[in-house]
Amino acid sequence: MRWTLKPKPELSKIKHLSEVLQVEDSIASLLLQRGIETYEAAKKFFRPSLSDLHDPYLMKDMDKAVARIEQAFANGENILVFGDYDVDGTTSVALMASYLKTRIDTVATYIPDRYEEGYGVSIKGIDFADDNDFSLIIALDCGIKAIDKVAYANEKGIDFIICDHHRPGAELPDAVAILDPKRDDCHYPYDELCGCGVGFKLVQALASNEGKSIEDLTEYLDLVATAIGADIVPITGENRTLAYFGLQVINASPRAGIKAIIDQTKKTEMTITDVVFIVAPRINAAGRMKHGNYAVTLLTEENEVLAQTYAAQIEEFNSDRKETDQQITQEALLQIEAFNEQERFTSVVYHESWHKGVIGIVASRLIETYYRPTLVFTKSGDKLAASARSISGFDVYNALEACSEHIEQFGGHKYAAGLTLKSQNYEAFKQAFEDEVSNTIDKSLMTPEIKVDMAIDFKDITPRFYRILKQFAPFGPGNMAPIFMTENIQDTGYGKCVGGDDKHLRITAKQANSESIVGIGFNLGDKLELITNRKPFKAVYSIDENHWQGNVSLQLKLRDIKP
Repeated sequence: MRWTLKPKPELSKIKHLSEVLQVEDSIASLLLQRGIETYEAAKKFFRPSLSDLHDPYLMKDMDKAVARIEQAFANGENILVFGDYDVDGTTSVALMASYLKTRIDTVATYIPDRYEEGYGVSIKGIDFADDNDFSLIIALDCGIKAIDKVAYANEKGIDFIICDHHRPGAELPDAVAILDPKRDDCHYPYDELCGCGVGFKLVQALASNEGKSIEDLTEYLDLVATAIGADIVPITGENRTLAYFGLQVINASPRAGIKAIIDQTKKTEMTITDVVFIVAPRINAAGRMKHGNYAVTLLTEENEVLAQTYAAQIEEFNSDRKETDQQITQEALLQIEAFNEQERFTSVVYHESWHKGVIGIVASRLIETYYRPTLVFTKSGDKLAASARSISGFDVYNALEACSEHIEQFGGHKYAAGLTLKSQNYEAFKQAFEDEVSNTIDKSLMTPEIKVDMAIDFKDITPRFYRILKQFAPFGPGNMAPIFMTENIQDTGYGKCVGGDDKHLRITAKQANSESIVGIGFNLGDKLELITNRKPFKAVYSIDENHWQGNVSLQLKLRDIKP
């Protein structure tokens, strides 16, 4: 791993901020690195307020969307809430449907089948709407590129409202309203909302017509926080405020479905990391292994007993998902080795029988071994479908765009995308993608990077320092948990490997003139030799709490160690 120490902010700015906030220079420096330079900005960061949320009507087409939905309410129209099968999509559908049902009874939900219909708005979904007299479809977390599908719906007299957050193409669908902060002609102040966040802004606008304030809508924020965590959007600005209050709802009074998932895990207090690694994979497992409808049913269920039953069912899907992705990962690694592709700039693998629902997870797992842009293909009907994942600093969406002559359809983000192509184009695409990445990637990006916020000494790690650090949460892209570096460390002689196969490293470390502190390094067991016999070493780490038999102590969460 390469360690990159972030530039230290100007000393005068550090001194000014530490004085006005009455905090240590190190805290002031961390805030400045996050773009927080004033008392007012720090107050908003540490004490988010729902009043910080932007006026939803600042979003392009919001007035049109609200007018069309109010018209549907007035006329008693049937409304179909349509969404993708992942966490962002299913939480969006649950949120929108739950709210609309407080206003009108004629609301139904539709999640496309991952295998029969694929990603996004589908002809089958529009036919379902037509057969069941739905005159309005609200599409969430998808639709920004559904030009042909929306045209098909228009022919049938069905109106579309699109709430999306993916990048638009050159042309927009002919919908009644398109809410997408990434539209070039949309000047909404924050453009990093997830799909559920865009849906929430529409609910916020509709509710304001009823005379409701943002405080009346907090019950929906557990869904928004879950989507923000799962979709790996920046936890800055409006997302941070939504995640902050959403976590409060998750910990104090979550909806029955989320509570049922948490109850299975015995967790007492959920962080955004817990949401990402505990709640989100289970919601995702429904769409991956069975059908996204199971997730929507769980997330909209109000009866706690029924919610427990649905959560148990989804837990089974998640267990199946784990087994499947582990097996496919092993097969994919063998394929890379068999074709002697270890030295390439990309990993592109394919097998017709691989489970389409887990290929995105497998792509992420492959990056843990071969750190480079990765695509995992499987057979999908008469075409091949792939999930793409990238490495820090490289835009895989742009790379796919450069290879679009070989692709039928693609969409997504900088770090995650999906695509389909004809099987006869696979080899040509694979070579084109390798050529594009090898020609455009900064070769230094191929070594995983740890961005270090600052160098500190162990004596700086005090209970007060950690209390303030905790208030930097929720953490995520744009506001990652601070990473520190300390040099001239020695183990006190108690360092050892722990866990199955001695995979992990546990140290008791100290510097001269400091108290000792325990550190745990997951998957760092092979670094034991670097710390034995009191050899001096340096480490990068975050700081967290260790709870053991009722005692709470600070510990280092080691990321890497070097001599």
